[in-house]
Amino acid sequence: MKTDEFGRGARRAARSEGFERGARFGHVVSGVLHLLIGMLAIAVAFGSTENIDQSGALATLAERPGGRIALWVLAVGFVAMALWRVVEALWGGQSAHARSNSPLDRVKALGIAAVYIGLSYSTIGFAVGAGRSSGEQNSALSARLMQSLPGKALLIVAAVVLLSVGAYHVYKGVTRGFLDDLRAYERTGARRWIEPLAVVGYVAKGLTIVGVGALVVIATVRSNPEQATGLDGALKTLGAQPFGAILLICAGTGVALYGLYCFVMARYAKM
Repeated sequence: MKTDEFGRGARRAARSEGFERGARFGHVVSGVLHLLIGMLAIAVAFGSTENIDQSGALATLAERPGGRIALWVLAVGFVAMALWRVVEALWGGQSAHARSNSPLDRVKALGIAAVYIGLSYSTIGFAVGAGRSSGEQNSALSARLMQSLPGKALLIVAAVVLLSVGAYHVYKGVTRGFLDDLRAYERTGARRWIEPLAVVGYVAKGLTIVGVGALVVIATVRSNPEQATGLDGALKTLGAQPFGAILLICAGTGVALYGLYCFVMARYAKM
């Protein structure tokens, strides 16, 4: 009985306007994070040595005046989005604009919730001065897993997941599948710029995720955990190629454009 009452109470809270606004704010802070990562990628193309990943973006923000306060604001947004996705995974979409409540949708929601929980944890770490490099953490974890055959198998599975997620982002951008995530916005006259923004953003983000997955495969096959450094390693590997600076600028611009699209999601996403 108490469990049923808790479930009904959670669903009522999820349908509240305040809860939805909190989740939409999660899209805003996600956009800020992607913009920072995109700017770091462009800066590295011009000679900077910063980490091009979430830890680099959060560390850069922490060093700015008022940065610690901004990090707490970001953490609140990430927590709000994580809670929304947990509710969506458990009970399905709660609004009139909600996506379908298929098992696959719920699994995806749970996966996204896990990502935002991780972002919340990292952001709070930098806010209290205990943040760590994502690349170093990835490399250390990979080193431990590479010491055993089951660990290597787990890394390959993780790489396949990353490659699949990246390919899905590219597919979603090219086929304009993101339109299914949005409420009708034709009347705003914004469609002519929202769609190109989303296409470029999804494709760019998808390709960077594919790059991360590819590096995990290479690192595992070569038993070299130093290559499994996540997004930072993938983008800096891209930058080391012929015309790497141009490629890195393009990648950074694409990731930043995805950040701008997150602001569109904050306004028009089906919740």
